[in-house]
Amino acid sequence: MAGCGGAARVAARVGQGARAAGKGRPLGPEAALGLLEASVVHREGALLALSKPTDLPVLGHPGELSLTALLPALRRRLGLPAELHVVKAPARECSGLVLLSACHRVTEQLQRSFTAARRRGQFPATYSAVTVRVPAEAEGEIRVGLCWQQKGDTAVVVAVPSPGHCSLSRREVKSTLTRYRLLGAAGGCALLQLQPRTAFPQQLQVHLALLMCPALGDHKHASRVGTVLGEPFLLPPQETTTPRTQVLDAELMSRLQLSPHHRLPLHLHLQQLVLPHTVLCAPPPPHFLRTLRLLGLPSPPLPPH
Repeated sequence: MAGCGGAARVAARVGQGARAAGKGRPLGPEAALGLLEASVVHREGALLALSKPTDLPVLGHPGELSLTALLPALRRRLGLPAELHVVKAPARECSGLVLLSACHRVTEQLQRSFTAARRRGQFPATYSAVTVRVPAEAEGEIRVGLCWQQKGDTAVVVAVPSPGHCSLSRREVKSTLTRYRLLGAAGGCALLQLQPRTAFPQQLQVHLALLMCPALGDHKHASRVGTVLGEPFLLPPQETTTPRTQVLDAELMSRLQLSPHHRLPLHLHLQQLVLPHTVLCAPPPPHFLRTLRLLGLPSPPLPPH
C-alpha cells in the first residue's frame, strides 16, 4: 500500500476493533496489536505508516500499554527484518498517522525534510478536528507564545500572547503558529482543518481554545472557554479550573446521543503527512466519523490517490 490508496479499506478493517476503545473500554495488548496491524496505510522499504487509535500513548508510563512497547510484536507480526522506531506520531489523546522506520538514516533524512519544509513556510502535517462552536472567520492563523505553567501538582500549557525576547531566547516560551480552515459547520459545531507549523505539546488544543472553539472531547483546555448570555469568552489562565470533563449543553448531548456521564474521546486526528516523495493519509476513527454523521458535518476531504 502506498500514498492515500486504500483509505476506505483501512477504515472498514479497523472499525470493529476501534469501537471498543471509542466506548471507553481500554484495549488489551492482543486487541491493540490487531488494530495496529489492520491500520497499516503505507509500507515501502524501511518505512511503515499506520493509524493509531485515540488514547494510545507513544511511550507511556512504566507498565502501561504503549505504541513503543507493542513495536517488537508488531514487527514480528508483519514479518519485518529490522526493529522499528517512531519518526512522527500524534499525542496520546489524538488519533491518526504514525510514521515508523527501520533505518536510522532514513529517519534522520525525514526529520530534516520536515524541518526544511516548515522553514520554507510549508505545512507537512494536516489534522482534522471537530469543535464546539464555529470560528468567526472561515480561515486564519493563530500565533501565540506557549509555555508550561505549574498549577498545584499539575503542569499545564498556557498561552503567552506577547512573550519577551528574553523568555523566547531562554526557551522558556515558544512562539507557535497554526493555520486553520473551516470545512463545514452544523448545529453550532464545526469541522476544521488544522496545519501546525510549529510543534509544542497540546498546541492544537490550546490554539482552538484561544479561537474559542475548543475541540470536542478536550478535557484539558475546554474549561478556559466560558459563556455569558450565549456569547463565548476566554478565562485567564490563573482563573481556569483544573482539567475536567468537558461540559456540553443538553441539545448537543442529545444530538450526539450521549448519556450525562459519557466522556467523549478527543476529536483531533492527524490525517495527512507530506513526505518528500509521497503523501500519506489515514481516515478518521469510527467515533470521529459517527460524530460527523450525527452532527451533519462533511467527512474530511482526502487528497487524490
